[in-house]
Amino acid sequence: MLCEVDEWVAPPASPRLSTHETENLGKGREMSLYAVVDPATGDTVQEYPTASDEQIEEALAAAAKAYNEWSKSTSVADRAALIRKVGQLHSERREELAKIINREMGKPIDQSLGEVDFSAAIYEYYADNAEKFLADEPIELLDGEGSAVIRRGPVGVLLGIMPWNYPYYQVARFAAPNLTLGNTIVLKHAPQCPESSAALQKIFDDAGYPPGAYVNVYATNEQIADAIADPRVQGVSLTGSERAGAAVAEIAGRNLKKVVLELGGSDPFLVLSSDDVDATVESAMAGRFENTGQACNAAKRFIVADTVYDDFLDKFTKKVLAAADGLAPLSSVAAAERLEEQVDRAVKSGASLASAGERKGAFFPPGVLTGVTKDSPAYKEELFGPVATVYKVSSEDEAVEVANDTPFGLGSYVYTTDAEQAKRVADKIDAGMVFVNCVGAEGVELPFGGVKRSGFGRELGRFGIDEFVNKKLIRIV
Repeated sequence: MLCEVDEWVAPPASPRLSTHETENLGKGREMSLYAVVDPATGDTVQEYPTASDEQIEEALAAAAKAYNEWSKSTSVADRAALIRKVGQLHSERREELAKIINREMGKPIDQSLGEVDFSAAIYEYYADNAEKFLADEPIELLDGEGSAVIRRGPVGVLLGIMPWNYPYYQVARFAAPNLTLGNTIVLKHAPQCPESSAALQKIFDDAGYPPGAYVNVYATNEQIADAIADPRVQGVSLTGSERAGAAVAEIAGRNLKKVVLELGGSDPFLVLSSDDVDATVESAMAGRFENTGQACNAAKRFIVADTVYDDFLDKFTKKVLAAADGLAPLSSVAAAERLEEQVDRAVKSGASLASAGERKGAFFPPGVLTGVTKDSPAYKEELFGPVATVYKVSSEDEAVEVANDTPFGLGSYVYTTDAEQAKRVADKIDAGMVFVNCVGAEGVELPFGGVKRSGFGRELGRFGIDEFVNKKLIRIV
């Protein structure tokens, strides 16, 4: 699953800022209004007031207080019981939660329910495994007497900055391990997700967390920039765009704060051989069209061996165009307009487009691009929506070369009938994740993250609880 944050989290204004940076700060203020806007109709359902500076200070103070008092006076077992209750409340309220994100960002109800269920499973996973993951780790001494042990513990207040495309799942990946570890959380969600973020705050409150353990804030970009620099905040996790990630990392770096970044992706889907092209096409469709193509780790670039290219392209294109019936809108009109601009640039650069029609508001017609060359803007860009790019290659080496010729390195998919080739190609792909002959195979126990401009750090699984942690050495003689 997964990522895009529409807004840019900008550095605080200072005399050194360039005109360009100042202009972006202005844009940040304009885009900070929190509102539910139905993407299907464009109607504003409800607006939410942006937090005052005083409210942000209260949130940070409450989170610091909860860390110093609640976190340090509870056991891992105590905190696991609380996070388990969070998962149970997701399951109990799944229908209500699904309807909220359907209103906010247009996700179909069946997929919305699936997101809620997967989020509940994440909370349950950390409740089940936290004590094992956080158990003391003895170190065998090479010299001397006594003992040495690594004891894992929390670091303090964390700031989370979350995107709109998976409003519950993204929070679960961050909150579940860190609250169980004992960190406390101040969370800024995307401006178009104020209702779901309020629903999550109620869940954490109803689960029994004390004030300050989890605090939702409707913050502006400037307020968030100040919060990153605040000495009470010990780390930042962001899922979003490259631009937002770079801005957050810059501020965090100046203030010596650790960050985990899950950014964009332009995941390759390699078809090297197939004994069932129809089945491979079905997998390609599933990989491209979850959440109407609005996932960072969606398959976006289909790199197909010349031996199966014609058959694959014909069947895949027909399936893509047929997907127009009943396709959900993109998250906003602005998102659809951005994708339209990207596709138009690709066509002007010489690419061919097979499309199901014209954009209507936030509804974007599914399409297939071919003939995208290296000098086309689309060759390096992430297309966030129901448009696939298909490339023809003549060898395994060329397939790997095209797959790796991207600034991103999040996920990837390899389809082949040759088991040895699968292992060989998986080793050669520059990505944080490789799925062989499968899509939708993510799990709560599997780490999620990327390399290159897709970010750094890992979420989910054992690795997800090992990011914002103090691995304290205790040496006793």
